[in-house]
Amino acid sequence: MTQLSEIIFRDSHFFLILIVSLIFIIYFLFKKKKQYTSISFSSTKILSQKSNYKKRIIRLPLFLRIIASIFIIIALARPQSTNNWQENTNEGIDVIMAIDISGSMLAEDLKPNRLEAAKNVAIDFISNRNNDRIGLVVFSGESFTQCPLTTDHNVLVNLFKDVKSGMVDDGTALGMGIATSVNRLKESDAKSKVIVLVTDGVNNSGEIAPLTAAELCKSFGIRIYTIGIGTLGLAPYPFQTPFGIQYQDVEVKIDEKTLQDIAMITEGKFFRATNNSSLKKIYDEIDLLEKSKIKVTEFSKKKEEFRIFLYVSFLLLIISYLLENIILKRLI
Repeated sequence: MTQLSEIIFRDSHFFLILIVSLIFIIYFLFKKKKQYTSISFSSTKILSQKSNYKKRIIRLPLFLRIIASIFIIIALARPQSTNNWQENTNEGIDVIMAIDISGSMLAEDLKPNRLEAAKNVAIDFISNRNNDRIGLVVFSGESFTQCPLTTDHNVLVNLFKDVKSGMVDDGTALGMGIATSVNRLKESDAKSKVIVLVTDGVNNSGEIAPLTAAELCKSFGIRIYTIGIGTLGLAPYPFQTPFGIQYQDVEVKIDEKTLQDIAMITEGKFFRATNNSSLKKIYDEIDLLEKSKIKVTEFSKKKEEFRIFLYVSFLLLIISYLLENIILKRLI
């Protein structure tokens, strides 16, 4: 909630009277001052200090009436204090990041490798989704939830950094990865539920077929954005040998047809990332496609503030009257 306070004058044209009055007062004071004549004295002792004191006191009622008039004009201008505030209602999106951690994700056609590139871009994506709950599912031969839906993105990012290949049996269980993600989203009441699925292979394990899992997503109103990650043709892959790590070019096999079908069934979209920059652009596009809705309701409350100015002006007029008709008559 954002709240602002300000003072406004409902009938500000009354300030024209104040300006004109001040001009006349300054004019008459200046004119009166010019009418004074100067007389030279050999000594200032003949000027009575008591007389000067009385002259100043005599002017006080007039001064008080001028101040009272100014306050009356301000009251006529109807000062009002206005409190404006806003209530922001965030309608965030629930997002599950489903990341393939199979051995093939260690291929280095993306830098430093596919898995690390996918993690780095996903972390940047998370940092821009302040209003969303985001969770993390990882899969290879099996799938599990690395982080449930949360708005604590710092915890999520730290868990993301801990993801590595080999955490579960190797393989590519696309259907299981989707099913685990659905399990995290099915009870969600968010206005939009999304899975971002990143893989570099072909479904070859798991008990649930990818398209069956996609139909399950559709029944729960979940949209899937599928990303096939990997270059076209061959990719350098590291192998551990007795002589250290050696690289060998292996064929990139991504089941684009299945990924396209998954996206189509769930009304999502299929992307292909062949390098780091294209992967970044894909996440930027998803970020634009799935915007959180922020509803702003504005309120305002006005309070009349003229009374305090009237009270002060009446008080000054009473003091002026007492000074002029009682106190000063006794002094003079």
